[in-house]
Amino acid sequence: MPPPPRKRLGRAALLLAAAAYLAFLLLFELPSLDLFPSSDAAAGAAMPTHRPRRRELEASSSSSAFASPVLRRPATAVSPAPASAAAAAAGALPIFSSLLLLPRPNATATPFDGTAAEAFAAARPHLDHLRTAAAAAAEEASSSSTAPTCPTSISVHADGLPGDGVRTVELPCGLAVGSHVTVVARPRAARPEYDPKIAERKSGQEPLMVSQFMVELVGTKAVDGEAPPRILHFNPRIRGDYSGKPVIEMNSCYRMQWGQSQRCEGYASRPADETVDGQLKCEKWIRDDDKKSEESKMKWWVKRLIGRPKDVHISWPYPFAEGKLFVLTLTAGLEGYHVNVDGRHVTSFPYRTGYTLEDATSLSLNGDIDIESIFASSLPNSHPSFAPERYLEMSEQWRAPPLPTEPVELFIGILSAASHFAERMAVRKSWMMYTRKSTNIVARFFVALNGKKEVNAELKREAEFFQDIVIVPFMDSYDLVVLKTIAIAEYGVRVIPAKYIMKCDDDTFVRIDSVLDQVKKVRSDKSVYVGSMNYFHRPLRSGKWAVTYEEWPEEAYPNYANGPGYVISADIARYIVSEFDNQTLRLFKMEDVNMGMWVEKFNNTRRPVEYRHDVRFYQSGCFDGYFTAHYQSPQHMICLWRKLQSGSSRCCNVR
Repeated sequence: MPPPPRKRLGRAALLLAAAAYLAFLLLFELPSLDLFPSSDAAAGAAMPTHRPRRRELEASSSSSAFASPVLRRPATAVSPAPASAAAAAAGALPIFSSLLLLPRPNATATPFDGTAAEAFAAARPHLDHLRTAAAAAAEEASSSSTAPTCPTSISVHADGLPGDGVRTVELPCGLAVGSHVTVVARPRAARPEYDPKIAERKSGQEPLMVSQFMVELVGTKAVDGEAPPRILHFNPRIRGDYSGKPVIEMNSCYRMQWGQSQRCEGYASRPADETVDGQLKCEKWIRDDDKKSEESKMKWWVKRLIGRPKDVHISWPYPFAEGKLFVLTLTAGLEGYHVNVDGRHVTSFPYRTGYTLEDATSLSLNGDIDIESIFASSLPNSHPSFAPERYLEMSEQWRAPPLPTEPVELFIGILSAASHFAERMAVRKSWMMYTRKSTNIVARFFVALNGKKEVNAELKREAEFFQDIVIVPFMDSYDLVVLKTIAIAEYGVRVIPAKYIMKCDDDTFVRIDSVLDQVKKVRSDKSVYVGSMNYFHRPLRSGKWAVTYEEWPEEAYPNYANGPGYVISADIARYIVSEFDNQTLRLFKMEDVNMGMWVEKFNNTRRPVEYRHDVRFYQSGCFDGYFTAHYQSPQHMICLWRKLQSGSSRCCNVR
């Protein structure tokens, strides 16, 4: 006897429900299970995961991964957890980018491809070491590194230096308060100068006669392709410059950007302006009081007749003369550097933020000068050591919050160098605080590898703790910055999908709320490129920034935003990642110009882009009312943040 119709309907409903549940498992649950877990996955299995969008870039540790022609799609990553030796050894923490590069066919390859391939190959042993090393290995690398010896004095004779060009004396452990460097040398006779940048200042057909030299305290170069910092630049111009009179110019250069120069032109600076350890910034050396009018001379004779004492004036000439031997002593004081020539104080230069005395690791001399000897004494007798803990504050309050599980409005990729521990810490303690107040904004540092193992080991330890660093797998170089930008675009497309993606540098202070307000002025359905735009810029064909016709054959670059800070919409970022995956993305050594090339091609082939120009995305430092301020030292970052918290968008003091 067949079952009643009601029972048949019940069985059918149960079968239908079971089928629906099975389909649910197949579609949603099974894809997230690792049916064949690796040892690394097993080590991190106890750690919770966040689906569906909680991903981090993680490169494969297999050797074949380095030959892959495209970017690997990132594996699902574990949520941030306190760093531990076991987690680091297992490689479970998501700190490595999956950026990969394969040299293109000869027909489409450029000089950039060869440089990039070499950087990836050089990074491979460092990367393998980091992925397999435990925290103890970091300590071993640090302890096994050979620290330079610290002589308390250094003496170099002319025989130990080249006769011309840049002559350098190493100061292995920098300077300390009380250290002094003495240079005995002789300025050469003036020579004709034909450099148009200098000679054009003089009218007429006669060549400009020049005699000048530079004494510089130089720091250690942090990134290949970026000039080392000039902590102190002392430049006497014996024949003068545009002023036509002898002058001494002093300055500093931070991250390839000169600060405000201090010029001493023979007149004493006023004590009210500022003194350095009680010494004037500029001493007097021109006796202009001899050029008295007839009236003043008459008054002088009257004073003599009535018995008043005559004025006593001390005449000091300009401290340097062509062919005359001089003894220059540079001393490190409490507040700044002091320069004495032939026993007389000439000028003082206050310390500028961003540098410490131990940063001055070499003395460089260049220009029209013959050196007799150099003697440095009272140098520090202990190495300051490689000690990132001096800058890093391993506190939970600076750790990045967990990634949101849904798309965000803005993702900020911050370009940084491995050794820039102080810069990253300053960003965390300043404008990056804004990202902790909003779940709609995420920021990450993108860092390439350093040539020193101890630097990379400390970088990995920092990344594991703060959970805000993505390590890209190539050796850092100024010419390869564009690869970090591609990694930023991929992160903002595949890891934490964002409506807008911003790129900036670790010495750029960002007012995030102002940047977002500017971006939101564009309709949400439009493609957008926001920043301080350069229009019709021409490539330089000579000098340090020279671009060959092979690299860029056209006479002008496409419109592009200055590199320290700009924003693109997500569709442009997706296009960049897709083109890179397909090996059709044009790669160029100037990162900001390269972005302009990509946006122009997207604009011409995909959909129109709205270019939005605003000078408040500032390139050359800081000005009041900024959106982004570039070339800011760690101290300035904190200063700007404090001002911003008090409601002021004014700049801090100059470097």
